[in-house]
Amino acid sequence: MSQPTEPEILLTNDDGIETPGIRVLYDALSDVGNVTVVAPSDDQSAVGRSLSGEVGVTDHDLGYAVAGTPADCVVAGLAELGPFPDLVVAGCNKGANLGEYVLGRSGTISAAVEAAFFDVPAIATSMYVPVGDLAFEDVETGRSDYREAARATTYLVEHALEAGVFEEAAYLNVNAPVPEEAAGDPAPMEITRPSRRYEMDAVREGERVVLHDRVWEEMEAESIPDPAGTDRRAVVEGRVSVSPLTAPHSTRHHDALDDLAERYPGTSLSS
Repeated sequence: MSQPTEPEILLTNDDGIETPGIRVLYDALSDVGNVTVVAPSDDQSAVGRSLSGEVGVTDHDLGYAVAGTPADCVVAGLAELGPFPDLVVAGCNKGANLGEYVLGRSGTISAAVEAAFFDVPAIATSMYVPVGDLAFEDVETGRSDYREAARATTYLVEHALEAGVFEEAAYLNVNAPVPEEAAGDPAPMEITRPSRRYEMDAVREGERVVLHDRVWEEMEAESIPDPAGTDRRAVVEGRVSVSPLTAPHSTRHHDALDDLAERYPGTSLSS
């Protein structure tokens, strides 16, 4: 009986090719597949699925550094730079990507969505970073902090394709907690749905408007208001959250909208 071939993996991120998260995933995934990195040359966080008409590309010891967005990297990687992959992996992002409202903003998740339009399965991986009293940008992370995320992602890369996971899901949104101990046991994994909480507000300060995302102010395990089964609750309570998601976006039949279209003047004239 022939042995299965190693999967071809396209690895990207939105934090930039020089960050520890992508290096840790590259090392871990190289043990189970052939990894080609096509990642932004600098930080492209929260750019969504922004695309550029033309991007510069330079060789890098991991693969290719692209002067563009995560979506640029996926298109360039799939269409030109690398072997056509069995799977796209995006991450590991410093900071969690949790909740429905984040899905369209995140460059990490947008890379997975871009892959879905190519009909390539994808995994977007992020690490929840508790900030405490610090500003997020002041929190430093090292390679060991990404161990849980790398372990969960590698497990899914090894097993999700053959298990038929991507016959139902276009991509998986994975969020892992920071390991509690240097050599602790793996955190449990939970299949979740994105939280629906949304608490953005804005305050005018002179000639500026300051936008504030208040969701992140309630991330204590003892008091988090998100219900059981959501990605935010799972991660805050120390579990790896895996949300199976779809793209392109689906639509439902609406009788009310059909009625409006039938009553539109142009429609009635052509009847």
